[in-house]
Amino acid sequence: MNRFFGLIRKIIIMTLATCGVLVAGLLYYIEYELPDINALNTVQLQVPLQVFTKDNKLIATFGEKRRVPVPYAQIPTPLIQAVLATEDQRYFQHAGVDIPGLGRAAVQLVLTGRKLQGGSTITMQVARGFYLTRRKTFARKLREILLAIKIESRLSKQKILELYLNKVFFGNRAYGVEAASQVYYGKHLNELRLDQLAMLAGLPKAPSTLNPIANKEAALRRRNHVITRMHEEGYIDDATYHKAMNTPIDASYHELPTEIKAPYAAELVREQLEQMYGDSIYTDGFKVYTTIDSRLQNDASIAVRDNLLAYDQRHGYRGPEQNFGMPSLDSMNDWEQKLKKIPIINGLEPAAVIEMTNKTITVLRADGDLTIINWNGLSWARKQINADYLGAKPTRAAQIVKPGDVVRIISTPTGYQLAQLPKAEAGLVAINPLNGAILSMVGGFDYQTSKFNRITHAQRQPGSSFKPFVFSAAFEKGYTLATIINDAPIVVENPTDNSLWRPQNHERKFYGPTRLRIAITESRNLATIRLLALSGLSYTTNYVQKFGFARSQLPPGLSLALGTALVTPLQMAQAYSVFANGGMKVVPFIIDTIHNSQDQLIYQARPLEVCKNNCSKEVAAAPRVISEENAFLINSALHDVIQSGTARLAKSLNRDDIAGKTGTTQNQVDAWFAGYHPDLVAVSWMGFDQPQSLHEYGSQAALPMWIQFMQSALKGKSSHSLQQPPGIVSMRINPYNGKHVTGDDSNAIYEYFMEKFTPEKAAASDETPAYVNQENDQDYPGHPYDPSSVDDNSENKMVESVY
Repeated sequence: MNRFFGLIRKIIIMTLATCGVLVAGLLYYIEYELPDINALNTVQLQVPLQVFTKDNKLIATFGEKRRVPVPYAQIPTPLIQAVLATEDQRYFQHAGVDIPGLGRAAVQLVLTGRKLQGGSTITMQVARGFYLTRRKTFARKLREILLAIKIESRLSKQKILELYLNKVFFGNRAYGVEAASQVYYGKHLNELRLDQLAMLAGLPKAPSTLNPIANKEAALRRRNHVITRMHEEGYIDDATYHKAMNTPIDASYHELPTEIKAPYAAELVREQLEQMYGDSIYTDGFKVYTTIDSRLQNDASIAVRDNLLAYDQRHGYRGPEQNFGMPSLDSMNDWEQKLKKIPIINGLEPAAVIEMTNKTITVLRADGDLTIINWNGLSWARKQINADYLGAKPTRAAQIVKPGDVVRIISTPTGYQLAQLPKAEAGLVAINPLNGAILSMVGGFDYQTSKFNRITHAQRQPGSSFKPFVFSAAFEKGYTLATIINDAPIVVENPTDNSLWRPQNHERKFYGPTRLRIAITESRNLATIRLLALSGLSYTTNYVQKFGFARSQLPPGLSLALGTALVTPLQMAQAYSVFANGGMKVVPFIIDTIHNSQDQLIYQARPLEVCKNNCSKEVAAAPRVISEENAFLINSALHDVIQSGTARLAKSLNRDDIAGKTGTTQNQVDAWFAGYHPDLVAVSWMGFDQPQSLHEYGSQAALPMWIQFMQSALKGKSSHSLQQPPGIVSMRINPYNGKHVTGDDSNAIYEYFMEKFTPEKAAASDETPAYVNQENDQDYPGHPYDPSSVDDNSENKMVESVY
């Protein structure tokens, strides 16, 4: 008997020892062989790139996964209760593994023979989500159990729930509860009702098939199950339960919420970031703060839209987009569904004409509403016969549309108006001339329709808006605003094919001897071409590159004077900044700072800056590319362009501290206005992507856009202009010959000069024009100008090669 009990004792000891070894081995495995759980405290979830304005308004989000991490403290308690009621009701009682749940799953395996499923706690789902695959095997399940135990030993219950609710997939690219809230309801998580929170809580089980967009009936059943479980667990009372159960589903797909419309700017940022950091930008949770000013961006967006629509209206109505046929009561639902499939483009809604009176039309909108458009919103719609001709002004609605027509409408302060999608395009960019910061950028009418950024990528001819650079080059050679240049016919020969180029002024007139101030103010083409020839084509080509233009963009001929270079609006803004800031070259930039997912600063822009006095060591000084005196003279002339020249429409701004230049290319293909205030440079452009005539000048198409933008942008800005530098003197001159007047002369006017290039004295009575001789660059008395006496053999003939 003693031997028997001794054997039993040995067996027990050996069994305990074996169990001890197994337990020790298991503990060793948990501690040293399983992944390091402490990493979960600082885990970096895949978070998309976010782009903000400089005043912290969201512009765009980039990334395959939509995720907005939220801390546990900001997750609504009803959502936590809903998740626990359906996913893990014993969550706060177990240590990571729910033994009864696992037991039920094991019984299921024995009874059905199927692989192990179910019994997973939230902690186990966190273990699987961060460390394991979703393959259903015994080995994976064992690791999942052991990982869950380890996680519970290291992290608080609240931290585990936070990880789960920020990690889990909710369908429609939404990861985490906050992103799901925004996708399905267009709201932040803390703004949702109980029934909406219950809907979200039910999605992780099968997000692709249970979400309310894919299957509303299945989503309703799942939501009601969650609400029922909350009631059974005592989280909600009877009244709350019945109210939530009887609330219909109101979920729908919502695009990423943004606070300001700047898609072209956001895409430029994305392109630059990808070059800097590669594809990791889409998952690393970068927050990029740009130089974009939300107020100015909004002003620019409105100006581009309004002026493109106004241009389009001036050129007539092209008719409906399609026709649905004759309306009837039975067709309304079908029409409504068809309209919902037609996108709203920059505020232009699709609508179908239901009925008409003599002066009104009634349209069906995509939301089912019927809207009446009065005659004030219709009367503009003269029929466009072709690009050159419009039909008669309409007198009744039936001359414009017919029942069933699908048209575009737009909301205005006075009600809805008939509209149409413009065929022309436009863009506007504004930068800070003191450091190059891009403050607003609108690269086209609508980003979804055309993602091509015309501000940064469209190389177009700037026309006369390029002339100031030619004048600036001439001023460095001794020409002045008082220099007389003959505005007379010019013939330029092309040696490659012996063709002749005979440029003209846009008025088709010749003005004879002309002071350079007048030549730039009134945009005289022929005088500018002569000035370029006198200054030297090679010299001027080299000179204008100081402003940021590449040599490859500049034509190797006298047409350079008329702006036949190929440049972008952003380059023009950079170039005009030199005039606005007194001669310094700044470099446009749009990314100010970049922060990582831990909100640590990882990039800070270091732009070239214009320093009024000496720059501090922390600031990189912008280089001087033209003299302060040169910039002052150009600014003075461009100021007159607005006060009395081709841009006099901008006098409506009632400011004495703005300057700029219109630009129109041959056949009115491109329309420009480049202008500035000492604190703000803005360039507007309008044209067709496939070049064709606008049938309007820059002063008609582009200038009003600039004016509308600046009207708002300059609001509240004090008036101040460039200060007269020490090297500039003001002298009385004879307006006919540009020479200095010392005696009494009622016709004498004041003009600015560089001190080193002051004019010679002349008698007050001498009104004979003295213009520059092309041969020797000397002033000589001119002859009374008679255009009819000029032919190809006259002394005014100029034949110069272009290549």
